[in-house]
Amino acid sequence: MHNLTIDLVYPATALLCAIVGAVYDLRSRRIPNLLTLSAIPAGLLLHLALGGWSQLGSSIAGGLLCGLIFLVFYLAGGMGAGDVKLIAAVGCLAGLPRAGSLLILTALAGGMMAAALALYRRRLKETLRNILALLKHHRFEGLAPHPVLNVDNRQALSLPYALAIAAGSAGTFCLLLVHR
Repeated sequence: MHNLTIDLVYPATALLCAIVGAVYDLRSRRIPNLLTLSAIPAGLLLHLALGGWSQLGSSIAGGLLCGLIFLVFYLAGGMGAGDVKLIAAVGCLAGLPRAGSLLILTALAGGMMAAALALYRRRLKETLRNILALLKHHRFEGLAPHPVLNVDNRQALSLPYALAIAAGSAGTFCLLLVHR
């Protein structure tokens, strides 16, 4: 297979996984383990089959980097475990060279979506106050979840974050197309 085609296979499969995760997250506010826990070994095997041992290492590193960064936010009470597993799966599929753009574009998409949601629900001031409260809390309490401002609070605005992961994956795929 031509290198350009192989280079497109990894982010394309990552995007497909992220889109499926986003659809599930939108419909049920859950991301199934069947999706994430099968996509991780699929990503590893895909990289091994198409690129050998070095690509297997790239897949492992991409999944670990993405998963560990999102794990910090999970431990701090800011996102669900399904989001962590989904980004780890998408990172395994995309590989290490695309992990940086995947994480940055996902964070940017998530921030824009959160701001849009706060504006739409007319809760922007409250959201900004909550962000300051969270910064203060985590400054003194480390990763301990805030007692009120966390993912388990049903009154808080919540965003199906798989949408942001899908947007970051789409952006990463598009960047690869543009730079080829």
